[in-house]
Amino acid sequence: MTKAQRLKKQQEEEEAAQLQAEREEQDRLENRRKQEEIQRLEQMVLESRENELNELCHLLEENNSAIIKWRIDAAEKAKWERYMRCDGVPDPKDQRGVNTFISLWRDDSESNVAEELQLCSIAVQLFEELEELLNETKDPKEILMYQEALRDVQELLHSKHLSIAEKILKGASENIDPDTRNMQTVSKHETSTLCLWANLFKNPNFKELDFEEAGMGFRLPMQLAVSDIAVRILHTHYDHLSMLARIRQSEKQIVGEEKLSIQESDKKQSSASLQSRNSSVQGSEGSKSQIFTQMEALSGHMSSLDFSDAPTTDPTVPQVAMTGNGAQVVDIMEYTSLGGVFYYDLLHLPPQPIRRRGYTILQIVDGLRVFPYPTKRPKGEACPPVGVSVTLPDWVVYMEPPRVARWDAGDEQWRRDGITDVSYEEAGAKISFKMETFQTFALMQKTYANLPFQSWELRPLGQDSALFMNDQCMLQLEQERGLSHLVGKWMSGPALQKAMLKAGINIFVNEHTHKYISICKKESLSEQAVYEQMALFASACAFSWSKWNAICGEEHLVLQVCEHHDPSPVPEDSWSMYLVGTQRSQKLEITENSEAFSQDHAPNSRFHSTFIHMLQDNMSPDGIAMARNSHYWFVDTVQSLLCATRPLVYS
Repeated sequence: MTKAQRLKKQQEEEEAAQLQAEREEQDRLENRRKQEEIQRLEQMVLESRENELNELCHLLEENNSAIIKWRIDAAEKAKWERYMRCDGVPDPKDQRGVNTFISLWRDDSESNVAEELQLCSIAVQLFEELEELLNETKDPKEILMYQEALRDVQELLHSKHLSIAEKILKGASENIDPDTRNMQTVSKHETSTLCLWANLFKNPNFKELDFEEAGMGFRLPMQLAVSDIAVRILHTHYDHLSMLARIRQSEKQIVGEEKLSIQESDKKQSSASLQSRNSSVQGSEGSKSQIFTQMEALSGHMSSLDFSDAPTTDPTVPQVAMTGNGAQVVDIMEYTSLGGVFYYDLLHLPPQPIRRRGYTILQIVDGLRVFPYPTKRPKGEACPPVGVSVTLPDWVVYMEPPRVARWDAGDEQWRRDGITDVSYEEAGAKISFKMETFQTFALMQKTYANLPFQSWELRPLGQDSALFMNDQCMLQLEQERGLSHLVGKWMSGPALQKAMLKAGINIFVNEHTHKYISICKKESLSEQAVYEQMALFASACAFSWSKWNAICGEEHLVLQVCEHHDPSPVPEDSWSMYLVGTQRSQKLEITENSEAFSQDHAPNSRFHSTFIHMLQDNMSPDGIAMARNSHYWFVDTVQSLLCATRPLVYS
């Protein structure tokens, strides 16, 4: 390298170093400017914090006070309306009235089929009201009272449905089908569908029968085709058995907690005894004993903390889960029955009336008797399974092919063993399978099949959203298949949630949800505060999911917001990004399409102590007035739905 080349290289290096130094100085000055700007904005937050928090508290308290007063008035009105209803349904809170209803119905043997079905509908309504009270109460005495009443109503309903089938089957020979020379009948009611078949002709070639108008069918082994039998398929449009499973599970949990309490008591007694024996030990041993006690206290403190997002692993608390040896117990938190329950029974055919010379001779038989199957066969041969097919109810939405579970009455739980050859015809929405014997079954779907949300958006008005009017709301969807009985119907928020759950659209979360799906964990108080403020401005602003919410940390929440008044979709370039924390809220410079997350605030924006004051900086006077004039019914309903779905955590 020549001298000139060396000088040129040295000059280039010096120029590069100078440029680097200038860039570093610029960066330092820029960072200093940003820090000074942040300090200025934070000072503004401190100066306005008291006023903003007071204003927010005033808005929330004003709405809350109005809602509390309205609920008290509504409860009194509902109580009076129930008293005047006179529809035969006893007040579920009146234990004496419920017991009287059960006793009178149990002793009634004179009612005809139509009257019995009407009483069944009343009992179903009573069961639902008792179930609601059980879910609401925390009083141990009331819990036991409602659980006992639920069992009594369910058992009586089951008995009365068998009585209805008995009355129909006793007249089977008078309703013979001319083609098959057997009796087959379908009876549809508002809460149930009953299919009955009586084997009068005993055709050895009989194999199967479809109740086409009910969407159900069965297939019998050859040995049953020549027997005095009847087949009942009762489809109840409700599921009372899962409630029994939950009650049984809670009883097991109480026993487990009692065992745990005894173990803890024994442990304390053992510890006290050990301390007494070692009380005379001095020196280093005494020091070690003191250290152990402190660690024990620390351990006790940690165990008392609320880890609500952690699954229970205590071996003394029974878990409903898979068991060994091929016996599969359905986790009733992970799976939910949809479309009701199907009671599939094989019965002895009751004696039929004989008419002679103007007289009718009828052998009196007390109740229906179960026909045993499978039966003992020579050389220990296994009996062939029985088949059944069901067309999925059209008032339920299945997100995936359903799973079949059978009811274990002894242990009061759903199981998946003993079910084989399951096939699903998607085009006809028909599921077929075989079982070892005749059993009660249900179609199961994952409880949280709709979670987590892939994205979400809340708009003041639009498709695929809930519209709110007064204290009621309604569901709007582009696709109404399976939900035609819900779409466009006004109902209260809790009623809408219940109806959607029954229809298979579960977008609501509970204390068990986090055990089965992934979540975006957030500080709970901050999350609740955001939902409260979203509800306050939901009549004038649209809110949407952001991918940055998953990576901004537990202490922050990120979402997109835009002032929006009409029913049209929000244009993509209209959204602004907001970050909400415990101390302040700010508008971010990044967008949903930015390459990386940054907490840098948007140019010419400031910080605020509350989310709504941050939003107001970018809203029109008309939008602010619209939000401030929102009716407390509207605000409460939106807030309730947001808290029920928790989109900032479950997405």
